[in-house]
Amino acid sequence: MSDAEKIGAFLAPREAEQTAFLAALVRQASDNPPGDCAPHARVAAGLLEDLGLAVERHPVPEAECRANGMASATNLVVRRRFGDGPVIALNAHGDVVPPGDGWTVDPYGAEIRDGWMHGRGAAVSKSDFATYAYALLALGALGRRLGGTVELHFTYDEEVGGEIGPRRLLAKGIVKPDLAIGAGFSYQVVTAHNGVLHLEVELRGRSAHAARPDTGADALEAATYVLSVLYAERNGYAARRSRIEGIGTPNLTVGLISGGINTNVVPDRVTFRLDRRIVPEEDPAEVERHLRNLIWTSAARKQGIAVEVRRVLLARPLTMLPGAERVARALTRHGEAVFGERIATTGVPLYTDARHYAEAGVPIVLYGAGPRTLLEANAHRADERLRLDDLHKATRVVALALAELLGG
Repeated sequence: MSDAEKIGAFLAPREAEQTAFLAALVRQASDNPPGDCAPHARVAAGLLEDLGLAVERHPVPEAECRANGMASATNLVVRRRFGDGPVIALNAHGDVVPPGDGWTVDPYGAEIRDGWMHGRGAAVSKSDFATYAYALLALGALGRRLGGTVELHFTYDEEVGGEIGPRRLLAKGIVKPDLAIGAGFSYQVVTAHNGVLHLEVELRGRSAHAARPDTGADALEAATYVLSVLYAERNGYAARRSRIEGIGTPNLTVGLISGGINTNVVPDRVTFRLDRRIVPEEDPAEVERHLRNLIWTSAARKQGIAVEVRRVLLARPLTMLPGAERVARALTRHGEAVFGERIATTGVPLYTDARHYAEAGVPIVLYGAGPRTLLEANAHRADERLRLDDLHKATRVVALALAELLGG
């Protein structure tokens, strides 16, 4: 029998079991915020141990969790050594955005309709806990020696930047992979993605009675002017398209704003947060410098207004490191064989934990059970869903790619 036949024969009778594994993960809430994710890690560790896998639990100290806006987190690491050779890491995150409104099913119900599982995290990215765990198990069905080690890195802070998840595991030397695959999309292999800069802008003026606004300094008026300058800046991004397919253009969104005292009081303070997407061709330091200067100079045109700009997050873009092409080739080749269609390599306009591996010098690409598109899966929206056939096929693809990379 070929590798594909052996792996298929191992996984086919376990599809219902794998679906139940994912359902158990979806039913355990892990919304971030508020980021109380240690309970989900306990459930996930138990499920992995039920599969016969040895699980290392690496709790994140409470102070580090709080500093990252979370209540609790425990990173999980599984290692299985097959022989001498490269260490290949598979990383997925168990934290999810809160459900929000508009659901037609229980966000934590893992309900299955017409071959789709519905629930928060079903597609992004609890699905790849199931993909990667069962792909690892399937390697044992090959019945021959492989050269290398496979590690599962299951972390819980992707929604707030990955600093106490993948970055912490790598920085402390808990894991030292040679190659990596991150949670992704079963219909494409992602080799590049955008970076992001989050800035918090605080404009301070002077309050006054609404009957005499001339005696105050209106922070909201100043904020409105600064925002108009930023939106004008955004209008110029359409002409700066990345050369990498799938990346698109830079972008800027103001997602949060707060301020004011009362209806009849001139606002003395307004704060807003902006999200600036950075394409791989841009220099993140230059992007930040330019935005800060734009904000400072525009605020300075309003008398009596002080401004402070604070960096909340800087995630650098992902580009391919030498060695990543080996992983991409293996995934695309086996993906095309299993799915029966062309599997492209591409970029995506979002940002992921993969950047932490790349910044540590680890070649990484993204591939997993996820959707054909984020919109198809309702990712980060109501009624998030995953096609279960994609879960099972992606698992076969990952197992076959691992076998090839480990010398199969």
